[in-house]
Amino acid sequence: MEHSSERGMALLRNGAASKGTAYSWNERRALGLEGLLPPAPTTLSEQVAAMLKVYRSISKPIVKRLFLDALRTSNETVFFRLLMENVDEILPVAFTPTVGDFCKGFSHFFRFPHGMFLSLEEKGRLRTILDNAPCEDVDMIVVTDGERILGLGDLGINGHGMADGQLLFYTVCAGVPPEKCLAITLDAGTDREHYLNDPGYLGHRHKRIRGKAFDDFIDEFLRAVKDKWPHCALQFVDFGTKDAFRLLDRYQNRYACFSDNIQGTAGVVLAGFYSAARVKGTRLRDERILFLGAGKASTGSARLLVEAMAEEGLTEEEALSRIFLFDEKGPVSTTRDDVPEHLKPFAKNLDPELTLEEIVGLVHPTALIGLSTCGGAFTEPIVRRMADYNERPVIFALSNPTRHSECKAAEAYEWTDGRALFCSGSPFPPVEYRGKFFIPRQANNYFISPGIGLGALLSGATGIPPKVFILAARIVSEHVPDRDLALGSLFPPSSAMREISREIAVAVIRDAMESGRCARTGLPEDLGKFVSDYMYKADYR
Repeated sequence: MEHSSERGMALLRNGAASKGTAYSWNERRALGLEGLLPPAPTTLSEQVAAMLKVYRSISKPIVKRLFLDALRTSNETVFFRLLMENVDEILPVAFTPTVGDFCKGFSHFFRFPHGMFLSLEEKGRLRTILDNAPCEDVDMIVVTDGERILGLGDLGINGHGMADGQLLFYTVCAGVPPEKCLAITLDAGTDREHYLNDPGYLGHRHKRIRGKAFDDFIDEFLRAVKDKWPHCALQFVDFGTKDAFRLLDRYQNRYACFSDNIQGTAGVVLAGFYSAARVKGTRLRDERILFLGAGKASTGSARLLVEAMAEEGLTEEEALSRIFLFDEKGPVSTTRDDVPEHLKPFAKNLDPELTLEEIVGLVHPTALIGLSTCGGAFTEPIVRRMADYNERPVIFALSNPTRHSECKAAEAYEWTDGRALFCSGSPFPPVEYRGKFFIPRQANNYFISPGIGLGALLSGATGIPPKVFILAARIVSEHVPDRDLALGSLFPPSSAMREISREIAVAVIRDAMESGRCARTGLPEDLGKFVSDYMYKADYR
């Protein structure tokens, strides 16, 4: 952020600019702060250590989350330094899985405004309202309409906590300066009766507006963003399944936009497969993959897997034949008349009455991918069947939050005699099984989306094609050391996130330049240095 012109209490109350107790005596004299702070100046490191001690003294995750919210408002630099230095410890509270509880109570927890809220009632004035944005120069937007937050469903404007939480990754992982990040929630109503009847709910209390009125609202919003911030990148998150695919298909070649649920998750799933292939000495094209769940994340992942298999020489038809989807009604089958258009390419000639265990026994998948929000759906008989058919069964239990995980890490290892190649959407602790130590790392979208967004905003990309998500997945897998693979880790340590995001950003920029989708001119030859120089560091300026 540019140096603030504020003085005195106004400066101390501006969390984006304030150093708190870290002002020197000379700074206090020059900025009108004498007498307003305790007399002994502290360093940034001392401030972070003090806040970490307070954080660790709090027992309940949701209270920890509220503490972080207050810290961010009072001193943004301390907040981001604390998070960057303690990612593994704090990220599960700052984001998944605690963000689910934070979103559910958002209207009642709301104390500090972060981001913006745009309502369908304000249609026709969106461009004018964007002039009220808390950030003058925005590079990255995360936007939601709150219809399908995690596995929690329609939370309306309470889903703002998800959009705001996602933006933490862009600063922590990809170094997008916090003053250039903007979370936006689009209020088109909610169909959740609980919120419609809640006197504390802070959104408009009417059923969701759909159809042409909603589409026109989205179109006006995107045109307003493009007019206000021409090179801004935008990430959709947690829209309803039907709208998520429609919006992506409509706008992905017109704006620098992508869907985290559809494409970010897909990139992470693909990265996990590339790592599993390294362990097994096989290729992606050799896999037979069964998805439990057929929503945005599963379908997006299946689409990208088809693209990646095609890169390895399979035809589209051959790749499609190796991917099976199973939803709440059973196998996605050609004999069902309720299969939506975006799932029809994956439909197989299967009995729609088959159970998950039966289809595992029938098609002998090499990989079982859970994106269903059905906690415990990967039962012991199912996982043991996978182990019967595969020397190294791939088990991805990717649903969030933790209680929705299809199985636990310890279960996957126990039921496969320690042979499972496991990862999960929510974090699980290390597992010891029969004398062997496993470190199952989280398959989180923060390995993919922040780098994609960083590259898109720095290139001013006019569209983000599937190819870049394949590039990103390869980069993520390449950052997993062999010694970590031997411990069961299919993803890199969190300490590698910024370097991974930097490399992905360079790949995205280079692809945009080579394909004629780069709107920015005069980019330097050394793209690595260009990206590194842009990336935010949590230091006082």
